[in-house]
Amino acid sequence: MDIIFLHDLTIETIIGIYDWERKEKQSVILDLDMAADISAAARTDAIDDTLNYKAVAKRLIEFVGDSQFQLVETLAERVAEIVLDEFAVKWVRLRVNKKGAVRYAGDVGVIIERGARD
Repeated sequence: MDIIFLHDLTIETIIGIYDWERKEKQSVILDLDMAADISAAARTDAIDDTLNYKAVAKRLIEFVGDSQFQLVETLAERVAEIVLDEFAVKWVRLRVNKKGAVRYAGDVGVIIERGARD
């Protein structure tokens, strides 16, 4: 299995359960590892033969930026669904980091894996 990754994708969004979190956008950071067969792209040197990580980033920036979820768990699930359904990815590992959500902790969030690892 080949993996195309997209890490440190920082997006401003409304996320959280507290009143103050519903008023101002906060940063979430996405790290994605996506299963993809890159052998055809390696042979042809053509973007159409691989997973276009720029297209993935653009779609997620739009979706996450417009979302207003309360939980990072819900956000993570929806992001994974988009990657699997819209980009024909068979497996994705996604880390959603909501930096600063807990005082004295640098990072806090969830890591999920969806799809089949072949």
